[in-house]
Amino acid sequence: MVKRLNAELWDKMHYLFRDFNDRMVHVELHYDFEIDLDVLKTVIICMLEKAPVLHSSFVDNKLMTYWRVNDYSIDDVLTVERPDNLKEAIDDFLTQYIPPEDKLQIRFAVFYYEGKSVLLVVENHMCMDGGDLKYFMKAFCKNYNDYAENKISPLELKTGSRSYEKVYKDFSQTEQRMARNLYKNVCAKDDHKFPLTDNDIRDRSFIARRKLDAECFSKLRKAGKKLGATVNDTLTAAYFYSLYELADFDRNDSVTISCAIDLRRHMKDTGDTGITNQTAFMQCNIPRLGDNIFETLEYTKKSVEKFKNDKFMGLYGLPLLKLGYSIMPQAASEQVIKIGYSNPLLAMSNIGILEQDKLSLSGHEPFDGFMTGAVKYKPYVLLSATSLGGVLTLSMCVRGNDEDKAIVDRFFDLMEKNIDEISKKADE
Repeated sequence: MVKRLNAELWDKMHYLFRDFNDRMVHVELHYDFEIDLDVLKTVIICMLEKAPVLHSSFVDNKLMTYWRVNDYSIDDVLTVERPDNLKEAIDDFLTQYIPPEDKLQIRFAVFYYEGKSVLLVVENHMCMDGGDLKYFMKAFCKNYNDYAENKISPLELKTGSRSYEKVYKDFSQTEQRMARNLYKNVCAKDDHKFPLTDNDIRDRSFIARRKLDAECFSKLRKAGKKLGATVNDTLTAAYFYSLYELADFDRNDSVTISCAIDLRRHMKDTGDTGITNQTAFMQCNIPRLGDNIFETLEYTKKSVEKFKNDKFMGLYGLPLLKLGYSIMPQAASEQVIKIGYSNPLLAMSNIGILEQDKLSLSGHEPFDGFMTGAVKYKPYVLLSATSLGGVLTLSMCVRGNDEDKAIVDRFFDLMEKNIDEISKKADE
């Protein structure tokens, strides 16, 4: 077995992000039956053997970085309990931090309760982003079903290069030359902050969630179509409007929210790549707060449209990062990149639909669940959005205190209010 793996560009960048967030990505899925533990263990082991980066330690010796592949046991990666306090057990598991030097970069848990199961996954964003974690979970469920029902070896998982350069493979030679010369730095430069409290040594990680039922989300989608807006447009506009209200920004201030872009949009087929990161950000900017939520939505749409019309959307700055990590030792590279990199204070990731049928286990679709991004360190915040069974879940992971929880809860109240205002257009 290979004992060392390359540290790819995005692995290194997410390692650099340790100053801004804990880099963990989280999944929670509820099933109305008890998951077969023996099948689960077999599937986990088989999938980790196909993706060795998930049982590797990240090595940084200041000169270079790489992954060292480790041996492990199923007890290292899987937690099984029947907790007395289910909510507390879920929150404790999901808010754990996996150090990059740990021998495993992913953890699973199954909590049994009242004849049901909760499947939880926490993984290091250095290994894969939300797009590939969604794929991983679907492959995981297919493997579980194949093995449980037909004793087919659970080997469904793509393998191949994890390099960021796979994003260029479907461009023409001329387009590749153009894309590989996009050295322009497009980092966020906006001082507007989410109004959390100051950092405190007593702060602890928490995941705040707010669910919008299927009827509400359906109306939002319908209203968006009438207004010529995507779900992402409407959520971003509501985010802007709620921020101005929550933080009392001057309504004439220009504000920027960094929105995640899945770079797989540039790839016709991702089947020949391994699980990895292919995510960048676009800077969605509005010149001022609109006189109402609908004017704010128009500002949002115009900003997003500029990016959508760019063939190389999300690819700017990648050659610059590649150059930075290539010509100097690791420690020096990080220092130079930090000089030119500005981490966004306000960010959003619309992870999208979690397909119930693709996440079913033994004929049981998950009846509840969500996926969310990393725990951000103040003053940075990330709003994540996923939907399952037509229910929209907004989530925010923060290292903070009870006052911060109340502030985030107030933000979700405002998001609901503004989403409801947009949704009224569905009935007109």
